[in-house]
Amino acid sequence: MLWTFVLGLWGLSRQDSVWRDEAATWQVAERSTAEICRMLGNVDVVHGSYYLLMHALFECFGPSITTLRLPSVLATGIAAACVAVIGHRLAGVWVGLAGGMALGLLPAVQFYLQEGRSYALVAAGCGISTLLLVNSLQRRVRTLYWAAYASTILLMGLLNWLSLMILAAHLTTLLWTRAGSEIWTRWTTASAAATACVLPLILFSRGQSAQVSWIPPPSWHMMMGPAILMAIGGLGALLDRPRAGQLSVAAIGLPLLAVPHIGLVALSMIQPLFLDRYILYSLLGLALLIGSVVGAAIEAVRPRRPTASKWILPAVVTAAMVALLPQSLTKRSPASRVDDVLAIASDVRRLKETGSAVLFVPSARRDTKSVSPSAFAGLRDIALEVSPEKSGTLKGREASPGHIRAVMLTQRRILLVTDMAQVARPVTAERDKTKTAVLKKYFTPVAEEQVRGRRVAVYERLAPVH
Repeated sequence: MLWTFVLGLWGLSRQDSVWRDEAATWQVAERSTAEICRMLGNVDVVHGSYYLLMHALFECFGPSITTLRLPSVLATGIAAACVAVIGHRLAGVWVGLAGGMALGLLPAVQFYLQEGRSYALVAAGCGISTLLLVNSLQRRVRTLYWAAYASTILLMGLLNWLSLMILAAHLTTLLWTRAGSEIWTRWTTASAAATACVLPLILFSRGQSAQVSWIPPPSWHMMMGPAILMAIGGLGALLDRPRAGQLSVAAIGLPLLAVPHIGLVALSMIQPLFLDRYILYSLLGLALLIGSVVGAAIEAVRPRRPTASKWILPAVVTAAMVALLPQSLTKRSPASRVDDVLAIASDVRRLKETGSAVLFVPSARRDTKSVSPSAFAGLRDIALEVSPEKSGTLKGREASPGHIRAVMLTQRRILLVTDMAQVARPVTAERDKTKTAVLKKYFTPVAEEQVRGRRVAVYERLAPVH
């Protein structure tokens, strides 16, 4: 746990950068509870529990990058501790220690270890629920364990209902270990209760499925990463020498790694949903299996060189740190994200003139204003009709294209906040087409700054419009 905390605190601020997904968390967390609930009726209900949690933390500790990201660091540390305890229980101290330390080093985990989103919290829930399952399989069945198990699965589902695929992984473990009837009864009851409580959220969120319409269908290229992970996991399972009916690292780790990947691919055949962050928790299974590989190496060396065997884990961790250092540094740099909401705000502050207008293309780039309102003081958001808070949305409600055009033609100076060409998507909304067309025909660019995926351009009127 401490090892993972250190990895998480290292470069936590990412040079004071915040990218668009984290900006969504930030701006929603600063709203009132009533405003958040109004917004969830229109958008992002799948993240509603996380937003309310972050709202409480922002109220207690104030809005900051540390408050935004520290919950993910703490949650990943808890997940690593659970991996260590599970590995220790099933295969010994070296397997547990190696698995727990491996988790924080995995590149995908390092990425979301410092992310102001819910994925690390779901991974912590995965670790806790899996540890509770192991407890129940190893010891006398206790009602308290199963109540805690159901509660943890419920919290995972409320944070992201795709995490309920962990139940399929645990089902596979129960089949593998030939669990007794009492275990089956308790597990079925706990799983059904948690799923039933999450079901209303699942059904309601289906009405907001347009939010994920940008996710491409699964392709062979997208499947290469999961295939490599499962091949590594398969090696760990072989070294663990699993046998049917036996609770082992492989019986826990392999289903935890493979089943969520397979399940998400299957769901993506119906509606494209395959993003690795949705199943980040499956990497706990990979960490367990990596631990079993290291543990097997230590056990193979110990009979002949007992002293040398104690240095295998430190040597492996050191080698992994060195090999992954370039990736570790990259994950902690602003360049690891597609953009930086805060960086462009300083350029807006420098380029603005009181009374000038500001436009956002697309309107979602208004997140810069939401997170850094002081940078836009004195600028008139001429396209905005209803603010994000009052409209119950993330980006606000803009006026009609005709109204936007008419107001633009009355302006002398306009600042445009948009994406850099390298990351910009084609302009499709009529309002955005109107903004760009009017700027191109009646205005001329006089200044421009580009930084970390965002661009601000200053336009001035060519001549009066007749």
